[in-house]
Amino acid sequence: MTNDKGILIKNIYYMLSYAFQVLKQKDYEDVAAEEFDEVYKLFAAILCKGVPRLLKQGLHKEYITHHDDLASMRGKLDINGTIINKMQQKHLLACEYDELSENNIYNQIIKTTMYCLIRADKVKSEHKTTLKKLIAGFGNVDIIPKDTIKWNTLHYYRNNRNYEMLLNICYLVLNGMIQTTEKGEYKLMSFSDEQMQTLYEKFILEYYKRHYKHLDPKVVTMDWNYADGSDEEMIKFLPKMKTDITLHNKETGKTLIIDAKYYGKVFSKNFDKQTFHSGNMYQIFTYVKNMDKDNTGDVAGLLLYARTQEEDLPKEPVFANFGNNKIGVGTLDLNSNFDKIAEKLNWIANCKL
Repeated sequence: MTNDKGILIKNIYYMLSYAFQVLKQKDYEDVAAEEFDEVYKLFAAILCKGVPRLLKQGLHKEYITHHDDLASMRGKLDINGTIINKMQQKHLLACEYDELSENNIYNQIIKTTMYCLIRADKVKSEHKTTLKKLIAGFGNVDIIPKDTIKWNTLHYYRNNRNYEMLLNICYLVLNGMIQTTEKGEYKLMSFSDEQMQTLYEKFILEYYKRHYKHLDPKVVTMDWNYADGSDEEMIKFLPKMKTDITLHNKETGKTLIIDAKYYGKVFSKNFDKQTFHSGNMYQIFTYVKNMDKDNTGDVAGLLLYARTQEEDLPKEPVFANFGNNKIGVGTLDLNSNFDKIAEKLNWIANCKL
């Protein structure tokens, strides 16, 4: 089955599997074999398999700061609060203390997502039943308003690394939901271009990391190639340039910068003429020219769009010479079988530029 953008739901699972290797583990075999007609049913199925793993391992705990009035001293004394208690003839100490708790943002997000999926349309009743059982294991965890979650503050380290994939699924779910006003139920929106853009980039990078380690696939942050004597006041305000995927062949010395783009349309119109998005072309041109500081011609760039239903799109990447450097445009058809997607990515990695 496909979603409304023409992407096979199975391919979204494969993309997630590369982006988050945990999906290749045995516990998720049933999910991989299942057919889905809605992407949110896939997300619900993944949570139904992943959350029991968290409960079995024990929910992640963090120190949470509490402010309470207590009969005996605990933690640090809040002098102002204690004075107020004394003025109100309360024989209590105002204390601030830290307590190891399951009621932290990581568990709150998972519980909130399960709660929303239970009350959502498009989710299978069997998955809702499983989620209702699982949510009982989060009895000491709060459900929080999804709009208050600061996703960019989440960090993953050794003690909570097993949460990363599930919280990314939660992000996709919660940002694709709107609450109706009638029964407090949740409607599931279409999987957005913005959500797919992040997954699309991460999938391509992780695919190359797994299959082409010798090309050292990575994200590269680079400075502008400004000349000596440039005004420091100007330089400090220049934005950082950060590639989506950079492949470097040590044997040939060649580098390919891939800028992954997921849009509803590859072409834009300018005076009734179809053109590639000018901003994207300027961006990849700038990346290539700034990385190739010595103008060797060893750096090439590729805008890799997720293929749309537009006509006249190139089946294979096409390149043009800009000075010594090659810059190209290609498409990846996410509505084809995954072996075709892999074939195209392999071609790009092995192309002679």
